[in-house]
Amino acid sequence: QVQLVESGGGLVQAGGSLRLSCAASGRTFSNYDMGWFRQAPGKERVFVAAISWSGGSTYYAGSVKGRFTISRDNAKNTVYLQMNSLKPEDTAAYYCAVVRQGRYDYTSMGNYDYWGQGTQVTVSS
Repeated sequence: QVQLVESGGGLVQAGGSLRLSCAASGRTFSNYDMGWFRQAPGKERVFVAAISWSGGSTYYAGSVKGRFTISRDNAKNTVYLQMNSLKPEDTAAYYCAVVRQGRYDYTSMGNYDYWGQGTQVTVSS
């Protein structure tokens, strides 16, 4: 069984920063690409960022490019999302997930499984 646990969310003013963490239980964590999605109340879950298994390639939604940075530490079975210059529209529950083998469209929610429980990020203006 693979389990993912997100942490690091909270309340922050616009322009501030937060770092989210996603801790994975599986020993094969380092073999899989990982991603972050977010979901605001009443909205669908949307892609935020993804990272290859080695950490050598990263991908970002246009809305967060230049402000967010995804990274991973395979020795710690953890993926991170550093969020800078936060805006009120970044307010959402943030989820990490594992990319399914053989799936290469990182923006599609259907290409992920083993979702975490989510961590809430609220940005005030």
